[in-house]
Amino acid sequence: MALRLSRMALLGLALALVLAACQAPGATPAPQKGRAPLAPEGTLLRKIQDRGKLICGTKYDIPTFGYLNPKTNQVEGFDVEICRAVAEYIFGDPNAVEIKEAISKNRIPFLKEGVVDIVASTMTINEERLKEIDFSVVYYVAGQSLLVPKNSPINGLDDLKGKRVGTVKGSTSEKNIRAISDQKGLNIEVVLFDTYSEAVAAMDAGRVDAVTTDDIILYGFVRQEPDKWKVVGGRFTVEPYGVGVKKGEEELLEVVNTVIRELKSSGRWKEIYKKWIPSDTVPEPPPDDWRAVSQP
Repeated sequence: MALRLSRMALLGLALALVLAACQAPGATPAPQKGRAPLAPEGTLLRKIQDRGKLICGTKYDIPTFGYLNPKTNQVEGFDVEICRAVAEYIFGDPNAVEIKEAISKNRIPFLKEGVVDIVASTMTINEERLKEIDFSVVYYVAGQSLLVPKNSPINGLDDLKGKRVGTVKGSTSEKNIRAISDQKGLNIEVVLFDTYSEAVAAMDAGRVDAVTTDDIILYGFVRQEPDKWKVVGGRFTVEPYGVGVKKGEEELLEVVNTVIRELKSSGRWKEIYKKWIPSDTVPEPPPDDWRAVSQP
């Protein structure tokens, strides 16, 4: 009996030592279920891996890209698919992601302050933004256009002379429409909103004559209410979208780039496109380099 008890005591001691070793500082972490190797201590990627989920910022009011579906209370769209693909690569689980709302005016501050890990939020890559954050390779190319009421006489930029045009604070669309107004002498009154849904609601109430942003965003509103809105004017800019990452987080940026490149090469990018973009044809994925995207 004593021998049996001593063996049990030894077994218990051995188990306790094993558990203590597993919990001790510097112990080898549990193996990752995803494909991303365990990142070095102190990196944002390692923080994400230790946390067990990715935090991704996207918009909640852009049908087709980032939209909070009132029927399901889930955020869905092209950008959300990118977030889930990154989570799947890191953790082996596309649901290991928390989606936070990130609108045009706060998405870069959210990255810099650590509120979110990455931003997939219809964000155009440009030199000005590259001074503040890093961008992934291009995952989509849009172009700025105009949304107007179905019965509007506005058919293009030249019809905007003296008109009130709504767009979002801090967006490239604001910068572009101001520059076009100055270049063409259109005297456009630019009215700013926090979100595109607010801008469209203002147009519905007659407070602005048109709304301008990337065409794919505008087509999302047409898709929701095809009898009310139309997109006019064609594309008058080219907007290459990239995923935003905090500056200097090279390990996380490499993961995001790997994911996007694999989406393109595997055919999955086209599947995502067909799922979310209202179009009769599916284009080839865009080039990785935003500078390679030609202007209209």
